[in-house]
Amino acid sequence: MTVPMLGTLSSRKLVTDLQSFGLQIGEQTGGIARKGGAGPSDHKTITIAGQTVMVPVYTSGAQHSPFQASPPDQHGASTLLRDGQTLGTIHFPAAPRFYGLSTADGIPYWKIALLHGRDTLATTVQQTCIRYADRRTSCQFCAIGQSLEADRTIAYKTPAQLAEVAKAAVELDGVRDMVLTTGTPNVVDRGAAVLADSARAIRAAVDLPLQVQCEPPRDHDWFQRLRDAGADSLGMHLEAATQAVREKIMPGKATVSVDRYMDAFASAVPIFGRGQVNTYILAGLGDSAADILALAERLIALGVYPFVVPFVPISGTPLENHAPPSADFMKSVLAPLGRMLREANMKSTDIRAGCGRCGACSSLSAYE
Repeated sequence: MTVPMLGTLSSRKLVTDLQSFGLQIGEQTGGIARKGGAGPSDHKTITIAGQTVMVPVYTSGAQHSPFQASPPDQHGASTLLRDGQTLGTIHFPAAPRFYGLSTADGIPYWKIALLHGRDTLATTVQQTCIRYADRRTSCQFCAIGQSLEADRTIAYKTPAQLAEVAKAAVELDGVRDMVLTTGTPNVVDRGAAVLADSARAIRAAVDLPLQVQCEPPRDHDWFQRLRDAGADSLGMHLEAATQAVREKIMPGKATVSVDRYMDAFASAVPIFGRGQVNTYILAGLGDSAADILALAERLIALGVYPFVVPFVPISGTPLENHAPPSADFMKSVLAPLGRMLREANMKSTDIRAGCGRCGACSSLSAYE
């Protein structure tokens, strides 16, 4: 039987559906996967109609998804089915070559940084957070400690280690940008200091665009210090659109209010440039579509790119049984948001580095 190819237009809806429902896969399916961690996780990378995206596969919801993938062939090609009906061919990209290397002291490179999407390298520089250990303050969706407990990463990646891995990823696998995020180590610089040290070392070793991600530091002078250290873009992630949802879902992080984030965005945009400051918004935590779009309008007016992604419940977290947003809900947000971004001439393709440029965790770029 000839398996049909998936077209670009139909793939936009399909990606939105897949990221909401998840994908059932066989245990031996290869490719690139991510379990646990500081951000969206329990995913596997697939390529569909030329677009590389990350789709939930290890969540409880994915085990009941209407989407299934056949075991991939030797080239990573797999047949995608929905309710048993063939939709077309997808591919599971092979693991990058730098994953096979280790540092001089024996740490595998993949424990230091991972490939996200097609060509974005990502790492959590400090895999611990002052908020995580106490559920009264922790973000209920976060699994930053899980990958550390499972020995899939190390607690702190030194600037030298990050520079070594980044250089190898560029030379061996054509990585085009890198994301540096961190658990929050304190309530003063909130991680900006460790990110600046990391960025400086990486840029000394390799010409690679960098995005740094942290909570807003108290001293906004850190934005210029991060830029001077070599960061090309900045992520400060609200996660939820309204203060009420933020206080419910992330009580510790919510002490840095939406208004304080907006002040920080206003300080950062002149330094990094319009569209080069991004914020992650997890749709499905309790905000309405109108709430998300109202916030997005304010962000775009400031020159901040609102990267809206579907919430993915991660096993082992307090929200593991929280339902992800429906595909219809995501379309009700992404379609008008895409129009807003077009009208503002703010494109993901213009972002120099980071989650918005990668775009693998959301189908937002297809709506721009």
